[in-house]
Amino acid sequence: MTIQAVLLGIIAPIFFGAVFHLWRGGATWRLGLYIALAMVGFWVGHLVGTRLGWEFLKVGSLQMGIGTISAILFMLLGHWLSFKQPEAETARPKRPTRSVRR
Repeated sequence: MTIQAVLLGIIAPIFFGAVFHLWRGGATWRLGLYIALAMVGFWVGHLVGTRLGWEFLKVGSLQMGIGTISAILFMLLGHWLSFKQPEAETARPKRPTRSVRR
């Protein structure tokens, strides 16, 4: 893999994460989350596509198509998980406090 392919493989997920953040919005920390998820997703997709011999929008030695699809899936999953709220536990009824009479 050439240095140009590696640079494209770094720049493309940063762009994908930034565009996803523009679309979905959110705090600044979400921008970092989306870029990190896009980076991981892109390279996982690239490696899976390379191992399985898939060729979809291949740019040189870089699997752009499968990497892009994988990056989008990772960002959607991360977006969904970041908004998932834990369910509240069922509260036990409070026992009345005993007041002491004197």
